[in-house]
Amino acid sequence: MENVQLQILGAGSAVPTKKFSHPSQVLSLREKVFMIDCGEGTQHRVRQYGVRVSRLNHIFISHLHGDHCFGLVGLISTLDTQGRTSDVYVHSHPELEQLVRPLIAYFCKGLSFNVHFVPFSPTESEVIYDDKSLSVKTFPLKHSVRSSGFLFKEHEKERHIDGEMVKYFHIPIAQIPLIKRGADFLTEEGELIPNRQLTSDPTPSRSYAYCSDTAYTEKFLSHIEGVDCLFHEATFLHQDLPAAKKTMHSTALQAATIAKMANVKRLVIGHYSARYDDPLPLLEEAKGIFEATDFAADGKTFIF
Repeated sequence: MENVQLQILGAGSAVPTKKFSHPSQVLSLREKVFMIDCGEGTQHRVRQYGVRVSRLNHIFISHLHGDHCFGLVGLISTLDTQGRTSDVYVHSHPELEQLVRPLIAYFCKGLSFNVHFVPFSPTESEVIYDDKSLSVKTFPLKHSVRSSGFLFKEHEKERHIDGEMVKYFHIPIAQIPLIKRGADFLTEEGELIPNRQLTSDPTPSRSYAYCSDTAYTEKFLSHIEGVDCLFHEATFLHQDLPAAKKTMHSTALQAATIAKMANVKRLVIGHYSARYDDPLPLLEEAKGIFEATDFAADGKTFIF
């Protein structure tokens, strides 16, 4: 089974530091590469960390704060310089296109590929991308501007068929795809063989949820329930809760509380305030609530 790979391009927040750049990350699954947010300088980190841009066709922008989208024009320009010809799809708040399209037209004249803006409503939960292997669903977050979380989820896989049963019951090859999808089998003698006797459970589907930027809220718990990996912003330590409330961000303790309540398998925290030189205190705070926590860092990769 192919692993899911999450690569952090930028783990910082509005003010970049020597350690942490503006937010951006890429999720690689089933030979596809998806970008989530595109802060300033993302095109440089794409080159630095060896992102497979030939397979990057979809970019998801969580909200219209500059640290999450200022890098979009630069990335498009770099892709063009590299000779890209396949189209790019940007999924975002409806207003992003009217803000960015003139910049693309001015700075990327003669672009060798098309950039399609695919708007979604930041106030609703909806499936905004779907192919034969996975879907991407949005859900509203709680921030100073309209902000959306993303749930990447593989489609349910087919059941595993038992080869010995195929031989024993002389099952025709044409019937096997139906049985993998859950159908029973009727023998020539008229005996109905239940699917559970012919197959075993499918390989579990993987899922990833992205929640940044957001103040603490439990309203989206149902959307992230049981995910394999959750990225939740942890901009502040809980001792700085007043700053978190003022800016509508979360603390590490709050991120861990959400992870625990949602029964996720793994939590990755990031989007650190520039006031912190070291993310370890944030990690320790989160692990006190939810042990299966790790911290994001520029260039760091998570496999699940």
